[in-house]
Amino acid sequence: MPGTIIVGAGHAGVQVADSLRREGYRNAIMLMGDETHPPYQRPPLSKEHLLATGPVGRVSLRGPSFFAESGIELRTVRAVEIDRAHRRVRTSDGVWTPYARLVLATGARNRALEVPGAGLTGVLSLRTADEADAIRGALAAHRRIGIIGAGFIGMEVAAAARERGLDVTVVSPRSGPMARSASPTVVEYFTRRLVASGARLVSGTEVRALRGNGGRVDGVVLADDRVIDVDVVVVGIGVHPNDELAARAGLQVDDGVVVDAGLRTSDPRIWAIGDCATHPNPHAGVRRRIESVQNALDQGRHVARAIAAQTNETVPYRDLPWFWSHQGGDKLTIAGISSPADELLVLGDLAAGSFSVLRFREGRLRCVESVNAVRDHLAARAVLGSDVVLTSAQARLEGFRLADFARAPAKPR
Repeated sequence: MPGTIIVGAGHAGVQVADSLRREGYRNAIMLMGDETHPPYQRPPLSKEHLLATGPVGRVSLRGPSFFAESGIELRTVRAVEIDRAHRRVRTSDGVWTPYARLVLATGARNRALEVPGAGLTGVLSLRTADEADAIRGALAAHRRIGIIGAGFIGMEVAAAARERGLDVTVVSPRSGPMARSASPTVVEYFTRRLVASGARLVSGTEVRALRGNGGRVDGVVLADDRVIDVDVVVVGIGVHPNDELAARAGLQVDDGVVVDAGLRTSDPRIWAIGDCATHPNPHAGVRRRIESVQNALDQGRHVARAIAAQTNETVPYRDLPWFWSHQGGDKLTIAGISSPADELLVLGDLAAGSFSVLRFREGRLRCVESVNAVRDHLAARAVLGSDVVLTSAQARLEGFRLADFARAPAKPR
């Protein structure tokens, strides 16, 4: 009897399989992943993995016997075609497998740097364990590293490279680190911390080309013709959702697989979750793709409950998005979804490097960025994940503390 096929063996896909069994689902479960490694944790790849100087293993998502003991078939194979009419999936080995329910957890891939020289040896990116291994080897073998892109990945690689004593230059087309998503206060703080670590930041400019010597990269050429001498380049300029499989099957896609409030695609027997899915997010107020481990796990649990319930009823996915990044000695955590027009309020001590930026929209708290302020982050998740309203006026009262408010919300004045 056909069961559930899950395409993608990352955080989202594994969580679906695990949660299905926890929900009492007794039918067959097949998990398809196109990497040769058993499913592993991705966050350490840009952090602890790059700092290790000796042999290092991947941190598994589940123990070695989990899949066999749970009756989950794990296949190292790539899904290449979905036949919706006959409810079956064809894999790269030519095998067709029938399904009753299908979950697409295909993730995303790195956006390519499209400039002359991008194909030179020594130009690397970070998404998979093999790519992390290549970067770790490059950090051990070379001295000068150029990082193109100052998002979470670029900044984490920069922090690891500086901790290993490398000469680091970060190039960002924006005003500073994480400027696409973070407040000016957070951008300014991490700019100072990056420079204080001994790295160089070149912001507000584009990369025109990569220069090579003997087939290997040795320079980053900027739009104004300045050249940064390098031995290695790491590119971190965002990702593309892996939605081609869905598109070929005739499912609706638009910068990701389009799903409804319950994470179903335009085919009611198929769901899409994680980095590949764009959904009507109630915290953003618009349709969004959310790229975070939290979102992948929570959406996996949500879909597993829907499949196990065997009902056509749509239960909206409403979990609060949150994110984190470790950069050297600093930990940035973000709860909620921000907007460029947010009203900002800073709480804490910027000079001491422990503070939070509260972001309000239409007078109501919508997002909190916390730097080395774990209590604020946990309080923000409690408030934003509930029906409690925190207004800008309340937060500006003398003596206001977010953790206190989370324990005993005050009434608006």
